[in-house]
Amino acid sequence: MIELKTTAEIDALREAGRIVAQALQAVREHATTGITLRELDELAHTTITEAGAQPVFLGYRPNWAPTPFPGTICASVNDAIVHGIPNGQRLADGDLVSIDCGARLQGWVGDAAITFSVGTARPEDTLLTETTAQALADGIAAARPGARIGDISRSIGVVGRSAGYGIPDTLGGHGVGRDMHEAPFVPNDGPAGRGTPLRPGLVLAIEPMFLAGGSDDIRTAEDGWTVLTGDGGRAAHVEHTIAITDDGPLVLTQL
Repeated sequence: MIELKTTAEIDALREAGRIVAQALQAVREHATTGITLRELDELAHTTITEAGAQPVFLGYRPNWAPTPFPGTICASVNDAIVHGIPNGQRLADGDLVSIDCGARLQGWVGDAAITFSVGTARPEDTLLTETTAQALADGIAAARPGARIGDISRSIGVVGRSAGYGIPDTLGGHGVGRDMHEAPFVPNDGPAGRGTPLRPGLVLAIEPMFLAGGSDDIRTAEDGWTVLTGDGGRAAHVEHTIAITDDGPLVLTQL
């Protein structure tokens, strides 16, 4: 069931989204060579809780997960696409890091993700990150009343496929509200003009994930959570929660 949000509810979602943006900014500023993923997780946890919100990811356990998720953030490095567990791994110069973060404030959820390089960025990683960010921008621009989910998917897919990147078909965006994952699913590739109509009040997480190696193949790590590229190539993942309004898309997860 797809639930449309009122203006007041979208305002509440925006407050939750701002806290997510604050946590991601703090993590990005402290993600230097030698720091552990667990330390970044603790920083995000502190940022969220001191703002009066609760981490959404911590303890989350969908029906496919072997255990509850143990962190406040998903920290995915290099060939990890999403759902990386923030453990004792220390970041090294040149690592490509994707951080996904969610927070709940007064019952409403914000969800966003960023990808960045640590230290000296490899040129191919910079291109991958910038292309994924462009796909996010194009996907958001397509999220207007009267369009359909497929129009978002097509806008993202054109960018990724034109660059020669892989796009896994089982990973994508979703509705957001009182729950982190609500209907509808938002694929990162597919034909325009199909899928759920976009109406004012619909709130979506749009999240392109591009695989540098060009293959769409993925696999799950032994921890049961981390999703890896099938060919060992690097991946990028960026995300915003947005609301469809009469005036167009409104980004809810920014400062």
